[in-house]
Amino acid sequence: MQNKGLIKLFAFLFGLVSIYQLSYTFIASNVENKAEAFAAKSIPDTEEDYAAKREAMEANYLDSIGKNPIFGFTSYDEAKKKELNKGLDLKGGINVTLQISVKDILKGLANNTKNPVFNKALADADAASKSSSETYIDLFFQAFDKIKGDTKLASPDIFANKGMSDVINFQMTDEQVKPIIRKKIDESVVSAFQVLRERIDGFGVTQPNIQREGTSGRILVELPGARDIARAQDLLSSTAQLEFWETYKPDNPSISQFLIAANDKLKSIVLEEKPEQPTKPESEIDSLLSDVSQDSLDMTDKASNPLLGLIKGPGNGHAIAKFAIQDTAKVGEYLRMKEIRRLIPADLQFVKFAWERPSKDSEVVDLYALKSNRDGVPRISGDVVSDAQSEFDQFNRPAVTMSMNSKGAKEWEKLTGDAFNNQTGIAIVLDNKVYTAPGVSSGPISGGRSEITGNFTVNETKDIANVLRAGKLPASAEIIQSEIVGPSLGQEAIDSGFTSFMIAMTIVLLWMIFYYGKAGIFADIALIFNIVLIFGVLASLNAVLTLPGIAGIVLTIGMSVDANVLIYERIKEELAKGKGKAQSIADGFSNALSSILDANITTGLTALILLIFGTGPIKGFATTLIIGILTSLFTAIFITRLLVDWYSSGKDRRLDFSTSLTKNLFQNVHIDFLGKRKIAYIFSLILVTIGLVSLFTQGLQQGVDFIGGRSYQIRFEKVVNPSEIASELNTVFGSGTNVKTYGDKNQIMVTTPYKVDVEGIEVDHEIQNKLFTTLQKYLPDGTTLADFTTGASGKNIGILQSIKVGPTIADDIKTNAVWAILGSLAVVFLYILLRFRKWQFSLGAVVAVFHDVLIVLGIFSLFGTIMPFNMEIDQAFIAAILTVIGYSLNDTVIVFDRIREIVAERGWRSGENANLALCSTLSRTLNTSMTTLVVLIAIFTFGGESLRGFMFAMIIGIGVGTYSSLFIATPVMFDTLANKTKEGKDTQ
Repeated sequence: MQNKGLIKLFAFLFGLVSIYQLSYTFIASNVENKAEAFAAKSIPDTEEDYAAKREAMEANYLDSIGKNPIFGFTSYDEAKKKELNKGLDLKGGINVTLQISVKDILKGLANNTKNPVFNKALADADAASKSSSETYIDLFFQAFDKIKGDTKLASPDIFANKGMSDVINFQMTDEQVKPIIRKKIDESVVSAFQVLRERIDGFGVTQPNIQREGTSGRILVELPGARDIARAQDLLSSTAQLEFWETYKPDNPSISQFLIAANDKLKSIVLEEKPEQPTKPESEIDSLLSDVSQDSLDMTDKASNPLLGLIKGPGNGHAIAKFAIQDTAKVGEYLRMKEIRRLIPADLQFVKFAWERPSKDSEVVDLYALKSNRDGVPRISGDVVSDAQSEFDQFNRPAVTMSMNSKGAKEWEKLTGDAFNNQTGIAIVLDNKVYTAPGVSSGPISGGRSEITGNFTVNETKDIANVLRAGKLPASAEIIQSEIVGPSLGQEAIDSGFTSFMIAMTIVLLWMIFYYGKAGIFADIALIFNIVLIFGVLASLNAVLTLPGIAGIVLTIGMSVDANVLIYERIKEELAKGKGKAQSIADGFSNALSSILDANITTGLTALILLIFGTGPIKGFATTLIIGILTSLFTAIFITRLLVDWYSSGKDRRLDFSTSLTKNLFQNVHIDFLGKRKIAYIFSLILVTIGLVSLFTQGLQQGVDFIGGRSYQIRFEKVVNPSEIASELNTVFGSGTNVKTYGDKNQIMVTTPYKVDVEGIEVDHEIQNKLFTTLQKYLPDGTTLADFTTGASGKNIGILQSIKVGPTIADDIKTNAVWAILGSLAVVFLYILLRFRKWQFSLGAVVAVFHDVLIVLGIFSLFGTIMPFNMEIDQAFIAAILTVIGYSLNDTVIVFDRIREIVAERGWRSGENANLALCSTLSRTLNTSMTTLVVLIAIFTFGGESLRGFMFAMIIGIGVGTYSSLFIATPVMFDTLANKTKEGKDTQ
């Protein structure tokens, strides 16, 4: 080998840089362990809210020593920025995909027009978007073109309005307007992206990730380590629509008159009874409520009083009434009815009703009546706020102070003056919730400074100030996909991943020594160095390590052995020919290089396809696999060669590349593989047919990734019956809710399509409330809703993980999965065609791959409901299928390489030499398959429940792939070349 000195220098520097990059990870982890120990020592488990207090104390500890020098070249703060990032499944936290509402942006650009054609096109685009993968703006333009008639996009009441006059005029055609609208929408999405980035920067989580997904209006946000999930969700989905309204006085006679008239009207609407004579209105709602017990009409009777029967008492301050939180949706529905709106008195013509932001653990909430106008716009909007800070009010309670610009200051002085003169309040409304509604006691307030007070925590005031400073989103941001992992589950994943890693590593290292003796030790050194390089590259690229990523690394351990096995087997063959040791080593490395490159390129191509089409953690799997392929090539070709050359060059050193137990294994093996191909064809046809019948009759268990819905991993203290829980939850959520044991018998996975097409955090909270109410009897006494939704504050009881996938993004994921599989097959077909110059080789490889995929799918269909672990078809399963494709091709290409080599020398001879090629690679095929299977079985057994289905697919795939490379790929290739092989001609 030439340039040994240069290779040694490069290897030394590469290893040194990798160790240097990884040192930051060890330093940061060591400091965090000390912080955790300090907090655990200071706050015992018995203390109330110990988890939150420990978290706060850990944060204070890290803040206090963050800038202190460590080892003279770094500090904790610097090391934290450069450490190897851990993904959501290893660290806990939240991962969401937000969809910026293009519909809202369009309505804003059109100045909320009432144009019927415009609004009908929006409605049609809404309907079409549920079953189409096209962008919303394309669907809107298509819908508009179908129904527009003489209406133009540049109409004065659509886009040629005052606000858009600088870019759109009345003379423009639709084709001229469309690119302008597309540009405006893209600008709005970019604006939303920047707003979210500023909010996340102020949230305080380390190593956040936010990125746009193409031009779809989707934004991916990852907050690993975020523990307060509800706070993170509110931060991301809040539009920060700040408004200032003047309220009506709660004792306004018109308010009482309206509520009584509405109640009477609802009797006939809701209860389908004839209207009764209206009760004589009182002048004050307080009087109305105080007289309820004396009145002949029992207002607390919901059956006869649909609206008034829901009132729980007079409102606080400037609120008009108090209602139970659980009744707010029903009250809101009543107040929005056209029949009820017609009853509003003339002096309340444009009244706007708004609910108070409920305080924590409260069961009731106030309703406010806000003074509005014909356009429904507030007196002052949040765009006048120039700064906002989290502070404390005069009573030392957390509050938010705001400063306004000059325009806002003038409006604020006028608004406070009107409120003082009318003795009304000023409602400060954020995202349609009244945060506070103080009165004005000392006349107009100048200067534009205001304060939001309420029953806040410090974190809440920080978040409110944060979103106000960042500004409002240009449109609503709905969470269409989310994954939430509790920190305790993340730690379990780290433990199980590390265990499987060490077990697999140990088995492979021992096997190489057992099989190849001293040469196996050199392969092991190269393998360990390879692992250091993989983690070093991941750290230097600021990549994210996920649980599938660990699986990719562990799989790389098994597959990287393949290169060393190929080299050693070729060296043994050269030695068997009587060549000298030095020449045998040189020829062995040289002859194995072609097969090594072909095998790794085909596997790398499938990993690259997975990286392009995969999402979330699957990208982590593909990333580590690609890095592992590159580093294993370097270590096998160069590092192993350096070690072997160094040892063999010494005097009296014997290097046999085998042990006494393995020396004659697979020697002089002669199996007529091609002669048995008809039996193999029939056997495979039977397996594939059974699988296809099952696929067409039973189908596959599709996960929420592909069908949409929500899934919850829930752990209990004791064993539970999933069938019993499924029956109870189907009563609550309707049919379609699936419950099954997930790992241990005290743990279940709940999957439900309930309100899958309804967006909003409110639905998430509704489902969590219903789950808690239904499952409360299985939980320890004293478990609260907060405990249940956060995994019982670190006690590993309750919801440990939740996943939500909207139907639209589920369709996209399914489409990408199909393209990933087809794309990998097409790319590999072309590569083999170019490499072997015969389409018959490509056909044999692709037929074998289809054979393997169909058998894996068939097994998942047949045994999906029988196996005691999750066998749903999801993104992880697609990653497994693509890995199987890569491995099967890896195996097939190595066989094809040997066939090409032998046939080029000796011709076909009616398949005799093809059989010789298969037999000569049998040692490598079985050796590599066995080491890879051992690795996979280790992950399957010790790697955690979330990986079992993933690993099972790969175990089946590797076994079937080994079989197909011997009995399917080569026979198909041979049969399609039959006209030449029978003549014994060289096909090269």
